[in-house]
Amino acid sequence: MTSRIATAGWAVVAVVVAAWLALVEVFWLPLRVGGVLLPLSVPAAAAGNVLLVFLAHRLSGSRLVAVLPAVVWLVVALAAMVRRPEGDLVLVGSGSTGVVGLAFLLVGTVAAAFACGRVLGARQEGRVASSASR
Repeated sequence: MTSRIATAGWAVVAVVVAAWLALVEVFWLPLRVGGVLLPLSVPAAAAGNVLLVFLAHRLSGSRLVAVLPAVVWLVVALAAMVRRPEGDLVLVGSGSTGVVGLAFLLVGTVAAAFACGRVLGARQEGRVASSASR
């Protein structure tokens, strides 16, 4: 029972941290310094997705909890592409900001898929090896 409560706690922590990081990355997309577009969100998405997935797996020991940060990041990133009723659009698709937005989506998705693949494809501790690996 305690193990399930701990896993649920790690799941909540993973979702909250992933949502916060994804929101920060999305709002950094149009970041400019001295009028020059600074694509800080692209490396942050790559590093954040990989680190959060591995850290969630290491701390919780659950593959399901490990995948949650990637799913939450994708939901937040896709939600930023939808125009709000007020007319606001965070992730635009034109100009240099659009290029950074596309790079953000591509790099973030590939990083999340890589990290999830590594976690899901890893052999679980304590499992008996199958006859195919002998």
